[in-house]
Amino acid sequence: MSKTQELTAADFARSLNRSQRKRIMRGELAPGDVAALRRFVGLTQVEFAKAMGISVHTLRNWEQDRRVPEGPALALLRIAARHPRIIREELASAA
Repeated sequence: MSKTQELTAADFARSLNRSQRKRIMRGELAPGDVAALRRFVGLTQVEFAKAMGISVHTLRNWEQDRRVPEGPALALLRIAARHPRIIREELASAA
């Protein structure tokens, strides 16, 4: 039998609630969703931008709701919400 680790306060701080995650997976972004998704994946702005193949400037514009991701960028965010491990693996393979 495998031992399950206890969740820490940091784990809870970066969690997404179910409705927010489902909304992001549908591509329906609300203010603050991109920043919440990045924290959920567990990456810094620089790391997340690198894994997504975008500039940090673009990511900051999304996180501060000055711009809205569209097209392929929105598709990548939807994938990140569904499979956060893939984004972390992409960053590790790019290093």
